[in-house]
Amino acid sequence: MDLQEFFTRYKKIAVAFSGGADSAYLLSQAKKYACDVSAYFLKSFFQPEFELEDALRLSRELSVKLTVIDVDLSGKSEILKNTDLRCYYCKQNMFGILTDRAHKDGYDIIADGTNASDSINERPGMRALKEKNVLSPLRICGITKADVYRLSKQEGLFTCNKPSYSCLATRIPKNTVITRELLGKIEKAENLLFSLGFSDFRFRLESPKSAKIQLKRSQLENGEMELPKIREMLKNDFSAISIDKEVFR
Repeated sequence: MDLQEFFTRYKKIAVAFSGGADSAYLLSQAKKYACDVSAYFLKSFFQPEFELEDALRLSRELSVKLTVIDVDLSGKSEILKNTDLRCYYCKQNMFGILTDRAHKDGYDIIADGTNASDSINERPGMRALKEKNVLSPLRICGITKADVYRLSKQEGLFTCNKPSYSCLATRIPKNTVITRELLGKIEKAENLLFSLGFSDFRFRLESPKSAKIQLKRSQLENGEMELPKIREMLKNDFSAISIDKEVFR
């Protein structure tokens, strides 16, 4: 099955749209082939602001209605405790809210951007998607991450070179309680790195006051050069920042 066949079968569909490359390509194909498509963005303090900005931009370019749903995670202790099942509980909560809203809007079929390169066994959140009956057309049709980038370029999508960007909570060590304040400091740090020309990186906490920056091999040298400036600009939030010797993949 290809995506055209998929959307011929599922003509009315709601797309969980994160603003990333995978869901962006999925939404573009849903717009092309489905009869009725609507996009939903789940906004919480786990997502950086630029993801919403990208989602709004692409939905405008595709002329697809985008519904932004504000999700309050502040009272969700099973998520904020940050155990190995954090992603499962988070997706259970998020997609429960999304499916309820989409069903009220008349959409019975919900799709997300999981692709064929994503390992189902390694991601607890995949179980939540299955339990919520969320379909993953890219995975169903055998479309890999490399395919997404190649096909997105053919479609002229500005997300065709956008690196994968997992939620901010993934920067916090397991069993360290997640707070809005910590996530805000991480977002501030990563915005700084973007402004300095870095891309496809992670700013990972080792403790609430110390962090390591993971960079691609091609940016390690520049990272060492810029490290004094980064430390100075983030000194009010972090007492120790270093460059991780392990290359970010």
